[in-house]
Amino acid sequence: MAKPRLHAIPLAREQEAWLWCAALLTLGLHGLHMPYWLSALALLLLLWRAKTWWQRRPLPGRELIILLAAAGTGAVLGHYKTIFGREPGVALLMVFLALKMFEMRGARDARILAFLCYFLVFSLFFHSQAPLAAAAALAVVLVITAALASLGPGRRPPADHLRLAGKMLTQALPFMLVMFVLFPRVQGPLWGLPADAAAARSGLSDTMSPGSISQLILSDEIAFRAKFADAVPPRSQLYWRGPVLDHFDGHTWRSVHRDQPLQSAPAAAAGPLYDYSVTLEPHNQRWLFALELPLRLPPDSALGSDYLLLSRTPVRQRVRYELSSATAARPGEQARPSLLQANLQLPPGGNPRTRALAAAWRSELADDEAIARRMLHLFRSQTFVYTLQPPPLGEDGIDQFLFATRRGFCEHYAGAFVFAMRAAGIPARVVTGYQGGEINQADGYLTVRQSDAHAWAEMWLEGKGWVRVDPTAAIAPSRIEAGIASAVGAGEPLPFMVRADLSWLRKLRLQWEALSNGWNQWMLGYTPQRQREVLSRLGLGEPDWKNMTAVLVVLCGIFFLAMIPWALYQRQRTDAALRAWNRLSRKLARRGLARRPWEGPRDYARRVAAALPAAAADIEIIASLYIGLRYGSGDNAAALDELTARVGRFNAKRDP
Repeated sequence: MAKPRLHAIPLAREQEAWLWCAALLTLGLHGLHMPYWLSALALLLLLWRAKTWWQRRPLPGRELIILLAAAGTGAVLGHYKTIFGREPGVALLMVFLALKMFEMRGARDARILAFLCYFLVFSLFFHSQAPLAAAAALAVVLVITAALASLGPGRRPPADHLRLAGKMLTQALPFMLVMFVLFPRVQGPLWGLPADAAAARSGLSDTMSPGSISQLILSDEIAFRAKFADAVPPRSQLYWRGPVLDHFDGHTWRSVHRDQPLQSAPAAAAGPLYDYSVTLEPHNQRWLFALELPLRLPPDSALGSDYLLLSRTPVRQRVRYELSSATAARPGEQARPSLLQANLQLPPGGNPRTRALAAAWRSELADDEAIARRMLHLFRSQTFVYTLQPPPLGEDGIDQFLFATRRGFCEHYAGAFVFAMRAAGIPARVVTGYQGGEINQADGYLTVRQSDAHAWAEMWLEGKGWVRVDPTAAIAPSRIEAGIASAVGAGEPLPFMVRADLSWLRKLRLQWEALSNGWNQWMLGYTPQRQREVLSRLGLGEPDWKNMTAVLVVLCGIFFLAMIPWALYQRQRTDAALRAWNRLSRKLARRGLARRPWEGPRDYARRVAAALPAAAADIEIIASLYIGLRYGSGDNAAALDELTARVGRFNAKRDP
């Protein structure tokens, strides 16, 4: 008799239940990352399929499935405006997976659905590569593998399928580790599709208007982490330079000279030199944050004319780079006249009171530093308030802030200071970035969050170069020394991670962030450069893809050879039972009851019992003994002896 094709082998109800669970868990992984309507649609389809399974109703016709597939594709197209790219591609797969449940008429459909689940589990890492996401994906892979195991011959308890799936994944673990360490790495993710490259990221911008940084402060997302080789600089020196803003239109500061190359070398080292590494989260911009002033730069980076560290390409994935900075160093004393002239720019009109005040200072004082001190004294002596909830400002925002509201955040003070300096004829500019950070005691990394975003000023002094002036230090010095929580008043909105009243939750989160950082450094941060470093420590010298491939093949071969004795031992444990079962099959074959290749022991026993009613009881006992030995613990010597004896006594040529 010919063996039926896979699509003709019907599925048992238990097998359908396994596949339904695998599909439900797979789609659940994407529930937080995909549109809610899509998750609801997939869930409704799965519930519908569960109802048909429970009530033993026939599956819907192909026409309805095609109609639903077309409707799902149209919904994805309407939401994303395309069906190509990462997000719409995953959305389409979710729809097709839910609909595939209505086509499971045989083993082939079941296997296709299982492999579709595997692929969708992999696509989870398009959205998140955190440790929790990896653990959840591994758990779902275990269930999918168990669902595949349930498609094999015979019926076993659910725990047996899970145990077999766990054993298979455990056996694959050594090969996975070898592949991870030795497989030649590529720079950047394989899924970096062009359509997704410009995805929005939170963080600093190259523009600043009143309220922009105070809104960013409300986020406790991590901007980057820094690891110092030795001591960490004092908090008052932790200025992480970001975009430099040199153009003002009366309301918004923006950068217009960022891409001009640096003409002169950075200043010579002054004071202690700090060596450190930075692990920067993706922000879709070119700037790399560095402690002022970087003297040793990472590869593929350069300093702009405003001393902003720039990467060649936008940072669209997590990057790690090493630097050396001298916090006491100052930028060089030389600057292009055109650049200094650009840092005197002011709009033609507006803010007349601030202009008049700066002109009065200039007529009274010839020293630029004295004018700056006069401005800082104004901040200290008047009733200025440092707040995350400043009132809105109108057309002459600088005047309203300095002479009316006197309530603002760092962007208000830095912007007003630079405007006044320019009005007094002193080149000045706004610098944005981050100030401070928090040492995570769990791993020793300095964590800098969006809540550490800050803005300060730089002014040009002849013979000294660009000098940092932080007006915030005049208003709220505790902001620089202790952080934002100590600088604002009671009742101000603060992100979770800087609230003093939730210290125990903060400790738990810091522990989790340390674990995530270790995952990022050693798993996600295993770049080609890190791979070369690790392999060099292992004695491979300067590894290339040829010798890495050779070592990979050799180690995989060693693991295969090491598993052979274990496999032979397992075979020996079950061979006695299998030999007895095969002996019974040969006896029955002489009566025209040969066992079919795809036929499990339980099904075979039922067919033989129907053909030989007088032997039904004996056949059932033999089959039960064999199933227990073959698919159970397999170490019952008494059961094996009884199976061998019963098969030996069984005579298929006559009815027992």
